[in-house]
Amino acid sequence: MSAPVRKAVIPAAGFGTRFLPVTKSVAKEMLPIVDKPAIQYVVEEAVAAGIEDILIISARGKDSIADHFDRHIELEVFLEGKGKLAEAREVRALGELADVTVIRQGEALGLGHAVGMARNHVGHEPFVVMLGDDLMHERAGVLRGMIEAYEARDASVVAFMEVARSEISAYGCASATPIDGESRLVRLEGLVEKPPADRAPSNLAVMGRYLFTPEIFDEIAKTQPGAGGEIQLTDAITALIGYQAVYGYTFSDGRYDAGKKLDFVRATIELALERDDLGPGLRDYLRDLVGRDFETGAI
Repeated sequence: MSAPVRKAVIPAAGFGTRFLPVTKSVAKEMLPIVDKPAIQYVVEEAVAAGIEDILIISARGKDSIADHFDRHIELEVFLEGKGKLAEAREVRALGELADVTVIRQGEALGLGHAVGMARNHVGHEPFVVMLGDDLMHERAGVLRGMIEAYEARDASVVAFMEVARSEISAYGCASATPIDGESRLVRLEGLVEKPPADRAPSNLAVMGRYLFTPEIFDEIAKTQPGAGGEIQLTDAITALIGYQAVYGYTFSDGRYDAGKKLDFVRATIELALERDDLGPGLRDYLRDLVGRDFETGAI
């Protein structure tokens, strides 16, 4: 029987240069989507899938991430004293979501290096890796589906989504074989990091969710730095495929790349529309906005 998946690793050490200048002083993972920082959506997704223990790989200047998931007794007492009991419960709940540990990646040596830093924390257990700027809507059910696939096959699983061939050069790309009787699972034959469109083996792109057996740590330790001196996680996965089955879990919607400005705005609007307190008013506003004259640039 497969060991249960109890731990998640969230790499969150990047500079967030696409969101400068705000990320000069604010961690990109703490940028709010409606009224929650982006990384909170990722942690909540992990908890909803049964994850109990979360390790966040952070960096210098990102102490606000650890603060966010810690208790803030003074604020709780203040809110309770003002009669804001619902707000106090919400703040307290952040410190009780899961067992959250934060460590620093002292040097930016790539995603593979960041994941490798989790070895002592994870030990000999299966674990998931969730990129902090890839948000998955609960309707997609990606993480739950990956865990179910692991439980059925006792093997590593990587999430993939089909993208336009013209976009594949921005992603890790899969060479994969369909599996009879499976609508979402494929068996991976190889991975290529950001291939040119004319050399890509498919249009299946890696989408920021991985479930690994602990053998991945041995492969990361043996992986040599590539372009930019970074240790590529895709190289370690490719090595793992050489002697162990690795599967791809495919899905088609429900993903927001919160590291891109347009997707960040899209996530903010779509998630706000789903809320009872914001949806009706925002929907009316958007109907009015769409009717205005955009040809002249006037709003």
